[in-house]
Amino acid sequence: MPETVSRAKDLESIARSGGTLRRISARIPTYLKDVCENPAWLLMFVLARILPFRRAHWLTAKAAPKLSSAESMFGNVDARKAAEDLRRGGIFTGLDLPSEICMAISDFGWKTPCFGNFDRRIEFLPGDHGMAEMQFGRSILSGHHFERVLKCEAALAVQQDPILLAIAQNYLGGEARVITTRTWWSFPTRSATEAELSRASFKFHFDLDDWRMLKFFFYLTDVDVDAGPHVYVRGSHRRRRLKHQFTLVVGHPADEVLSFYGEKEAMTLTGPAGTGFVEDPFGFHMGTLARSTPRLMMEVGFGVSKPSQRRYHGEPVIR
Repeated sequence: MPETVSRAKDLESIARSGGTLRRISARIPTYLKDVCENPAWLLMFVLARILPFRRAHWLTAKAAPKLSSAESMFGNVDARKAAEDLRRGGIFTGLDLPSEICMAISDFGWKTPCFGNFDRRIEFLPGDHGMAEMQFGRSILSGHHFERVLKCEAALAVQQDPILLAIAQNYLGGEARVITTRTWWSFPTRSATEAELSRASFKFHFDLDDWRMLKFFFYLTDVDVDAGPHVYVRGSHRRRRLKHQFTLVVGHPADEVLSFYGEKEAMTLTGPAGTGFVEDPFGFHMGTLARSTPRLMMEVGFGVSKPSQRRYHGEPVIR
């Protein structure tokens, strides 16, 4: 019988169930590697969460170059208008994938083995999710493809589409570049405890991967309220409670976040396969739990700093 994967070594379990100090200590080896790879990362990680420092960095942004005349798969999307919407609310919708591109990436997602809960020891085909939970003796909430996404030509076509770069440069500045590309599954699971389900569903967070970032998201399966829709808190990218600036962690309970930023600002994004949107991930957001059907999603992230070669595809652990 295969050896059961230890929960103690699973970063996703720690992130969902551990206390603040435990979550931080679990990430220390990763942080040290990040500093060794790029010493400037530490300054960003400490100061980019504090609004005065963050705004000062925005003042260094280079002017966006002239818009490219290259044809985009997204049609006549106005990059300048998208950037204006992002500055106001932190999110822009209407970047829907052509059906043939969506189908090609979805086909890749179903046919390519993924790694459960960020752990490369938990490898399985998405259609075998239930069997994988039995084999590994634990609940599996996510499945990541990591660098395998670069073998999907349709995914690369999305990553390289000129409108993504144009929106990023008009919002972040002319130095914007791709820093992350990934596809991953969110799975419904019957084996998770009520505590795990609760923690997975009600945790808003913000990202600190760079001083200035944008993330483009695309649903590759139909997503309704029971399929793990993404939720974004509009306006939280440009105003921030002091408690949420001077904090050791990026994740905070939903009631705490919504009581300050306003429940009406929480935007739940549902839609058919192909639905796409872009957000400033410094704003509070969360991916809710897939309760009835699995969700396949793609992300293309843009930033202004040198991308991490170790964690380019969303992998948060050191092997």
